[in-house]
Amino acid sequence: MITSSHPETVLIVGSGIVGIACAHYLSKQGLKVTVIDRGTIAGACSHGNCGYICPSHVLPLTEPEAIRTAAKSLLQPNAPFRVKPRFSPAMWNWMWQFARRCNHRQMLSAGAALKAILDASMTEYRRLVKEESLDCEWKETGLLYVLQTDKGMKSFAETDRFLTDHFGVSAQRIDGSQLSEFDPALNDNLAGAFHYTGDASVRPDRLNANWVAKLKQRGVTFLEQCELKHIEKENGRIVRLQTSHGPLEADQFVIATGAWSTRLGKSLECRIPIEPGKGYSVTMSRPSPCPKYPMLLPEHKVGVSPFEGGYRLGSMMEFCGYDESIPEKRINQLRQSAKPYLRTPDTKETQSTWYGWRPMTWDSLPIIGQAPRLANAYLATGHNMLGLSMATATGRLVSEMMTQLTPHIDPEPYSPLRFA
Repeated sequence: MITSSHPETVLIVGSGIVGIACAHYLSKQGLKVTVIDRGTIAGACSHGNCGYICPSHVLPLTEPEAIRTAAKSLLQPNAPFRVKPRFSPAMWNWMWQFARRCNHRQMLSAGAALKAILDASMTEYRRLVKEESLDCEWKETGLLYVLQTDKGMKSFAETDRFLTDHFGVSAQRIDGSQLSEFDPALNDNLAGAFHYTGDASVRPDRLNANWVAKLKQRGVTFLEQCELKHIEKENGRIVRLQTSHGPLEADQFVIATGAWSTRLGKSLECRIPIEPGKGYSVTMSRPSPCPKYPMLLPEHKVGVSPFEGGYRLGSMMEFCGYDESIPEKRINQLRQSAKPYLRTPDTKETQSTWYGWRPMTWDSLPIIGQAPRLANAYLATGHNMLGLSMATATGRLVSEMMTQLTPHIDPEPYSPLRFA
């Protein structure tokens, strides 16, 4: 119930999965919510990702080997993790800050914060899918990490042991001789796999469409092709947004603009150090045999997502700015990377190719909380590669902070104040 001290209207900028989640939890608190987007609803990273909701992903990108991998990529145009050489002081400062955090202590600290929000999000998703009866191909079949070589199997076994020892996250080990029986779509000559049974998956575009339809029925307004032009402020508060649809006013504002958020830092009077990390996917008709389980192929850094009406391969992390191209060589690379693992790695019937800019922070943690110098503005951005996985806990946190409820998890690790 909203009291007189609480806001009555909220304007959310950005209709990706995080913006949708914020709209859900804020509307449940009785607020009148409007969501605007410069494009279409959930048309960016929330559309073409692999659909994993994965509490197993507690290790941050800032792990000790990451900076060496990034340095090698400067000379490897086809590297799945690549930094494209270009003149960009902001990017190189981001890389410097990222490199400083690629150590064991920071990895454990960030991992603990990631585990808290990932576990909370999984709990929220289970409740959400049941209560809202969302038709989104929700499956709790886990996530299968498949290794091609004995070296890869040994290395990943060390990672799994590290996850168990420090975060209590463990997988079921499957030897290569058992793999084809476990999932007949897999080749016979693989080294083995690790099955994280606590993970889940969805068809992301169906989740978005069904969730938005439910929110519209509840009275949430969505405005597409509505570009933010200017933020008007008075006395430490936002008073209105000037948009391509005209001026829009509200009591409170949520900025959930993903990789574009950094461009609003000056207007919001705070640092939002995000770099776009470009990824790709190709969606096609289902192969025969089609994998039973969603998979990650760590040695080739490719994700495999079997859907009821399709099949998706996704991967890559390119720091190349706001590049909008979809190079055919990258799509072919996805297809080729799956061949060592699957009996039928792809099909000729392509349904769509896609790129998206992941909002990457230099400490691998999302940015959630009140803008330091604006009393009625909240950030919900910087979710790196885990926007889908963290969305529900983010939405709940934003609603709790805005309506002065006790947060269900400690919000401090995600605060924008850490960049002040």
